[in-house]
Amino acid sequence: MSDEDTRRVVEMAARHSYGRLVVFLAARSRDLTAAEDALADAFASALENWPRNGIPAKPEAWLLAVARNRLSDAMRRARVRTAAIPTLLAIAEEAHDMADAAPSFPDERLKLLFICAHPAIDRAAHTPLMLQTLLGLDAVRIGSAFLVQPAAMGQRLARAKRKIRDAGIEFEVPAAEDLPQRLYAVIEAIYAAYGSGWDDIAGDHPRSRGLGPEAMELCHLLLRFMPDEPEVRGLLALMLYCESRHNARRDAAGNYIPLMEQDTTLWSHPMIEEAEELLRSAAPYRRVGRFQLEAAIQSVHAQRKRTGSIDWEEIALLYEGLIAQAPTIGAMVGRAAAIAEARGPALGLKLLESIPGTAVKSYQPYWAVAAHLLTSLGRGDEARSAYDRAIGLCDVPAMREFLQRRRHALLQ
Repeated sequence: MSDEDTRRVVEMAARHSYGRLVVFLAARSRDLTAAEDALADAFASALENWPRNGIPAKPEAWLLAVARNRLSDAMRRARVRTAAIPTLLAIAEEAHDMADAAPSFPDERLKLLFICAHPAIDRAAHTPLMLQTLLGLDAVRIGSAFLVQPAAMGQRLARAKRKIRDAGIEFEVPAAEDLPQRLYAVIEAIYAAYGSGWDDIAGDHPRSRGLGPEAMELCHLLLRFMPDEPEVRGLLALMLYCESRHNARRDAAGNYIPLMEQDTTLWSHPMIEEAEELLRSAAPYRRVGRFQLEAAIQSVHAQRKRTGSIDWEEIALLYEGLIAQAPTIGAMVGRAAAIAEARGPALGLKLLESIPGTAVKSYQPYWAVAAHLLTSLGRGDEARSAYDRAIGLCDVPAMREFLQRRRHALLQ
């Protein structure tokens, strides 16, 4: 088998099994860093051995066995106390049983999400830790999502993992009364994972492929686990509204198509209906939160499929509520864009420019919206400058090409 074939199989195993394998190893070693290192060694060993010896019948089981051995060796080299030896033997026996079980490994992902939200860990590290540990995203991509430099994000994650190891945090689902205080971080991580896959329009990034479906699966699991949490319903509705537009985001040539220019006949009516029902079912709980409001904004957009128009005043009002709940940069930029559509680009630009410059310096959507509004106001030179900033900050090829076409149109 060629090296390319091997890389393809290893990539598929990483995409579909990374989270489960790390969970299994870390839940028994109590050391996330050691578990990740052992699994990285296992993937490296696969790249070296499989071209020569062939791909094993059960790749995941092979990777788990190698990682488990690496982990055991590391623990022995660290002079693990004698009392830990029975635990290591139990791990080996359980791993062997699990490898022979069909068709897949037990799913402990949701459990690990709540573990990563342990109150002893820095709150700022909760969601990034989930994204790296469970979904395999690196510090660069996580830092980009949270507008944090990769080095700083890497240090934050390293501190969190040391905290788990040194504090002996138990890898167990917390008590029922502790779940609500950890829920928001879990929801945020699932949505961030979905967004990371959604931003990769062409599916070019190996780790992004499959992130959207995996995030939606996790949200379905979370809804079954906590059916009386309206924000979980809001999150699933939000993702369904976005997913309903999947087939309309690119044209036949693969070019990116912005929301307002999409052909609504390509939107999935069943997904929209499911999202609407989830949003309706969240209302009786009378606990409106960020994700219900974000879903409500997407619901207004979805009405264009039926009415052919958008109520921008309603969207602007929903953004006001969203900012009151979660004053994120994204919400502020979204409000400015909605106000521009409802009341004119001059007012929208004024709101946009009221956002502190330090907050938007590296926030690509801000510059894309600014470029659009400046174009509408006939301020071509400033618009071109804003487009340049947006293009420079954009790491999605299809979207970057779209922005370049818009900038080029200013020269006509």
